[in-house]
Amino acid sequence: MCIFCKIVNKEIPSNIILENEEFLAFHDINPKAPVHILVIPKIHVKSFNEISPQTMNNVTKFMQDIAKELKLDKSGYRIITNIGEDGGQEVKHLHFHLLGGAKLAWTHLSDADPKGMF
Repeated sequence: MCIFCKIVNKEIPSNIILENEEFLAFHDINPKAPVHILVIPKIHVKSFNEISPQTMNNVTKFMQDIAKELKLDKSGYRIITNIGEDGGQEVKHLHFHLLGGAKLAWTHLSDADPKGMF
């Protein structure tokens, strides 16, 4: 069982922000911004490649509710999901990073030369 499934099952403690029947949102233990929330489906979905359109629709509303709850909806925030090894996905359970609370920089993403990719 993956770490996020253990969090859903309350086998591992987490600092929960919001929860409903389908999703769970909690503070990241290694924050990259003043506000860094992880949003996960309660059912195990390996990655974004496997999420159904209906579940994606529902998680969108859930993340909007989190942004409003944390008063990020006016100032702005970023949502990121990593997909696969090259995308930086470390936990093989779909999760979204909701980051905010400050002006967020967009930093260097790769050592690869993008000119040779297109």
